[in-house]
Amino acid sequence: MKENWKKILFLAIPSIASFASMTVTSTIHLMIIGQLGALAIAVVGVSNIIMYNAWALFSGIGHTVNYLVAQNFGANQLNKGIERTYLALYLCIAASVLVILCGTFLSDGILLLMSGSEELVRTGGDYLRVRFFAMVFAVFSFVFHGFFRGIGDTKTPMRLSVISNLCMIICTYTFTRQWGLAGAGWAFLIGEAVGALGCLYVYFVSLHARFGTRTKVPFNRSESKLILSESFKLGIQEFSMSVSMFIFTMFVARLGTHALAANEIALNVMAFGFMPAFAFGTTATILVGQEIGKGNPLLARRAGTDTAIMGSLFMLLLGLVEFLLADPIARLYTDDPQVYELTASLIKTSAFLQVFDGLLNFYAGGLRGIGDTTFLLRVSFLLGFFFFVPLTYVLTFVLQLSSMGAWLSLYIFLMAFGISVMIRFYRTDWSQVRLKSAQPVREQLAE
Repeated sequence: MKENWKKILFLAIPSIASFASMTVTSTIHLMIIGQLGALAIAVVGVSNIIMYNAWALFSGIGHTVNYLVAQNFGANQLNKGIERTYLALYLCIAASVLVILCGTFLSDGILLLMSGSEELVRTGGDYLRVRFFAMVFAVFSFVFHGFFRGIGDTKTPMRLSVISNLCMIICTYTFTRQWGLAGAGWAFLIGEAVGALGCLYVYFVSLHARFGTRTKVPFNRSESKLILSESFKLGIQEFSMSVSMFIFTMFVARLGTHALAANEIALNVMAFGFMPAFAFGTTATILVGQEIGKGNPLLARRAGTDTAIMGSLFMLLLGLVEFLLADPIARLYTDDPQVYELTASLIKTSAFLQVFDGLLNFYAGGLRGIGDTTFLLRVSFLLGFFFFVPLTYVLTFVLQLSSMGAWLSLYIFLMAFGISVMIRFYRTDWSQVRLKSAQPVREQLAE
């Protein structure tokens, strides 16, 4: 038991630091922009949701590399993991073309659709456009991070994230003072580019002597179908959640600029709670995947359980801190009473409910580790569109609970999702779980 927990902490703590650096950067970014007023905060809030949707659509590529490489590493077949990583990078090139086209031609239209405000479009169009370009680097970095974590190296993503985010903070402070909101967008692009260049160096230079990462990978039809199929399922799983949040933000935006600003700040603060959820979820994927690769499915199940227990303790501790310090935290972002008072109430409401978001991430990470991607796709789609969206509308507008109703619906959704994946995790017949192979796509979709 003690050895398992040490291993979990060894992997999770660098991941927490990595996600923490992203969260702190986002917080500082928002605080600097907050000096430009509530409208600027609202632009960042809407843009963050838009970018989350765009990133989510292609995030399945990185998630797929993460769990497949973990299994291959555990099975001592990393040459197969390297081949799959190359195929995933080829897929990233196609994704990048779509992202650039979307950013170039659709940024203003998407902002208008989200907010219904011409003023918000005029203020934030250039900011969102550059954020799209920055995401090209983020997609590639996520794939490389998936490889690094798959081989049990969570320290390298931590170091690269810290360097990238420190660069982003410095640029945000400098560029925002000179060019306003558009300058903050360029700060994002430069930070993401630095992170991607660091990934290229580590993968193709630092790891080559040990793993032979610089190699020619010919086209393999069956493996390409596997990567595409798994990336599609995991990407649509994330995308269905992000679209649900997109609609959630559209509902909140209709409540006014102050409500939208408070919503963005509260989500930013809650990111400190999401941080250990993501970190321990990633750890579950690594440990479960590696044990599956070694042919130890029952040990994989135990690793997932231990990770969930430890992650839940972190979530409860952070929830306590956020609940007790909700008011002073809200005042750090803005001096507008309408905004910080509403923000503080939202933080207090959601502080301890974050544990269900933790359950979602921990057990979804474990299911990714065994390649149970079809279930994750189905439950995310069904709960997101047929439960969360209608519930948000009813609580926000029909029952007229405004922002509080929207946030209650968010956490009821996370509660249902978290419990669903937890039940699936323990009802799985682990004795039958095997290493993921490149079988025909129709067989995988039928799982």
